[in-house]
Amino acid sequence: MSEQLFLIAHIAGRGVAIDSAQVESVVDIGAVVPTPRAAPHIRGLAALRSRVVTVIDTHAALGLPKLAIAGSRAVITVVDGHHYAVLVDSLEDVAPFVAAPLPSGIGLDAGWRQAGCGAVERDGEPILAIDLTALVHGPSNDANAIN
Repeated sequence: MSEQLFLIAHIAGRGVAIDSAQVESVVDIGAVVPTPRAAPHIRGLAALRSRVVTVIDTHAALGLPKLAIAGSRAVITVVDGHHYAVLVDSLEDVAPFVAAPLPSGIGLDAGWRQAGCGAVERDGEPILAIDLTALVHGPSNDANAIN
C-alpha cells in the first residue's frame, strides 16, 4: 500500500482523515443564508470567491444534534460538479498516511458508519477516514439500521 495525503480535521470531538483528492480548499465561511425546504443537514448557502456554495452541517449529516453556534471552518469539495462547504470543528494539517479498510466489527454509530471509508494510523492511534460525498448526501433512510 502506498501513502496518500490526508487532511486531518475534527468533527464532534473526533479526529478524522479526509483524502486530499476530495479537498479543493479549506476556507472560513462567512454568513450562511438558510434555504427553505432544504434537507436538515443543509445549513444553507454562502458566497465564496464569487460563487455560491451549499453549506453542509456535518453534525446533522452524521445524525448528531446540530450545533447551536454556526461553524466557520469548512472544507470545500466538489460532488457531481457542484461545490459544497463541509463544516468542521477544526483543522490540523495535511500529512501522508497509508489508508486501510475499516476493521470488521468496529463499533460506529450509524452516521459515522455511513461516512467512514477506512482508517489511517497516526502516532499509533487509529483515525477514521471519512468520505465527504457521504456527508454531502446526508443521512440515509436506513441510517438507524444495524448492519
